[in-house]
Amino acid sequence: MAGPDAFTFLQGQLSQDVGLTAGGSAWALLLQPQGKVVALVRVTRIGDEEFVLDTDEGWAATVVERLNRFKLRVKADVEPLAWRCLAVRGPRAHDAVAGTAGTAGGGLVVAADWPGLPGADLIGPSPEPPAGVRICMADTYQAVRVEAGVPEMGRELDERTIPAEAGVVERSVSFTKGCYTGQELVARIDSRGGNVPRRLRGVVIGTNLIPPPGASVTVDGKAVGELTSVAESFGRRAPVALAYVRRAVEPPADAVVAWDGGSAPARIEALPLVSCV
Repeated sequence: MAGPDAFTFLQGQLSQDVGLTAGGSAWALLLQPQGKVVALVRVTRIGDEEFVLDTDEGWAATVVERLNRFKLRVKADVEPLAWRCLAVRGPRAHDAVAGTAGTAGGGLVVAADWPGLPGADLIGPSPEPPAGVRICMADTYQAVRVEAGVPEMGRELDERTIPAEAGVVERSVSFTKGCYTGQELVARIDSRGGNVPRRLRGVVIGTNLIPPPGASVTVDGKAVGELTSVAESFGRRAPVALAYVRRAVEPPADAVVAWDGGSAPARIEALPLVSCV
């Protein structure tokens, strides 16, 4: 997004303070007027009047439509970019990208630390892996994401999600900036101690059976949630999952995960499930 009004417009639309220095980036929420999630985005300031927003694959059109819908008499343009993202994760991720001159075609190197796991993202038209860094399969990336408890658009985040449920408020909301669209719900929940009906939790499956997303989670015979993402943990050598669980269930807690044709014992745990510091 670029133009004389880009800063003031984004400051009034995003939950994060976008008064960043050139090259600085931060996570932010783009919200509905009622306060529920449109998209979790990362905003990077390129200059006084230019910003780049990136989000999970498949959600760019939603972000563009939402910004343009609220862009009335604003001197700034929203232009989609045909960019990709290369995620670098691991204890030495920062060292791996140190000195990297962006990506081919003038891309960016942006911070992407996950809970318990350092990281950086290379975003641009054709990002290339840093020297000496091996490429992993998408399943490996998903397993690490689940263990870190990082929500993803379309899985843990959608138009029904209250930000505090997903545990993203601390890293994506400024409570000292001015007003922004959807602020009322976020501020009201924060003032009440962050109490929401459900919270994102980790689930470790007690067998080698891999349940599907949508499988139910029960504690003492009562349904308390359902799985949103499932992966096979290489560290734990067991399936792991994310699930929205009723706030009355305090981790750790024994549970049962059930789906059509199967069930397995499980344990609800606090996130992140691992620490790689």
